[in-house]
Amino acid sequence: MFPKVFSIGSFFLPTYGVFVAAGFLSGIWLTMKLARRKGLDPEKVMNLAVYCALAGLLGAKLLMFMMDFGYYSQNPGRIFSFDTLLSAGVYYGGFLGAFGFAWLYMKRQGLPWLRTTDTFAPGVALGHAVGRIGCFAAGCCWGSSCDRPWGVTFTNPEAHELTGVPLGVKLHPAQLYESVVVGLLAWWLYKQSLKPQRDGRILGWYLLLYSVARFAIEFFRYHEQRFPLGGPLSWTQWIAVGLALLGAGLLTRKRGAPESAPR
Repeated sequence: MFPKVFSIGSFFLPTYGVFVAAGFLSGIWLTMKLARRKGLDPEKVMNLAVYCALAGLLGAKLLMFMMDFGYYSQNPGRIFSFDTLLSAGVYYGGFLGAFGFAWLYMKRQGLPWLRTTDTFAPGVALGHAVGRIGCFAAGCCWGSSCDRPWGVTFTNPEAHELTGVPLGVKLHPAQLYESVVVGLLAWWLYKQSLKPQRDGRILGWYLLLYSVARFAIEFFRYHEQRFPLGGPLSWTQWIAVGLALLGAGLLTRKRGAPESAPR
């Protein structure tokens, strides 16, 4: 597709990076908008967003190393290569890394845990939807073979060189499947956030609905690595099952009164 915005010698601006930055900024914009409505400290929310982005990048890389441990154990120098730096890593690793850091930060700063995570959920979904367009442009996270009319064929040698996507083969546009689904989820979560909700419900809906969607989309993704004891399921699908159960638990919890109407 279009993996590079421009190149100057050996330096290039990756299209994926541009979309990730756009996704981060759009997610921040939506989160700050909701934070003000819910009476949360804007400065603390902004700091949390930046720190979570850094923790998320680290978590995404760590899970990528775990999933490809055999390769990186035999090629340790690749851990610090430029290609690895440009790689996005694994989304769920980033999500779990940011989630864990957020819990510690909010506890230290006195931010209400569930209400704050409810505020972040629509923005996280929006940023994810934008970032997946960058995945499609770069060719990473490509789909499995597809014989449907909407299948896509990558032909750019640079995309193959950067991500390993096969050329000349019709594939499911799995990146776009996820972008559309998560974009619709972001819109729906935002609309729900404008109504009085019990703390934890927006996060619960995000975890449940995204995990169900991701579980299904994974069947249309190409997987080089499988979870050793996972049978036909991938690492990501098993993580999705766990997070979907957590989301269902938040939705069915009895404690907590509905919040007052947003200002």
